[in-house]
Amino acid sequence: VPQLWPYLPPRLTQQPWHLLYSTSRDGFSLQSLYRSRGPLGSPALLLIRDTEAQAFGVFSATPIHCSKGFYGTGETFFFSFSPQLKVFRWTGRNNFFLKGDVDLLMVGGGSGRFGLWLDGDLHHGGSQPCETFGNETLSLREEFCIQDLEVWGLA
Repeated sequence: VPQLWPYLPPRLTQQPWHLLYSTSRDGFSLQSLYRSRGPLGSPALLLIRDTEAQAFGVFSATPIHCSKGFYGTGETFFFSFSPQLKVFRWTGRNNFFLKGDVDLLMVGGGSGRFGLWLDGDLHHGGSQPCETFGNETLSLREEFCIQDLEVWGLA
């Protein structure tokens, strides 16, 4: 995770981060993840390890929450550690940053594809190249099973 600090907005690199949500501690539930938000307006770092030991995730300058439409800012980015760190920043092509409902969390999009999606029980997800971030598939496969998931926020 310290490898990500150079990519975070400078205002956030000197502040303490703490674990808000962990599937190992809090169980596998998207609704529980939504309830675990940090302080109002706190950014979020979502980290995923799939069952094929691939690690990847998303940084959001805004808290991850349920929404009727897309939200977020151009500071949002994807990252993948496979095998070294790759970062995929906003392309400016659309504003499909994050959208969450009780059954699905979606990050990035365009042309009917999502850069990352997670189901409501946080057991399954998917990743495809998307217009928002110009990313590669974050995991080895377009659909994956989640082994561990964490959300970190500012203290």
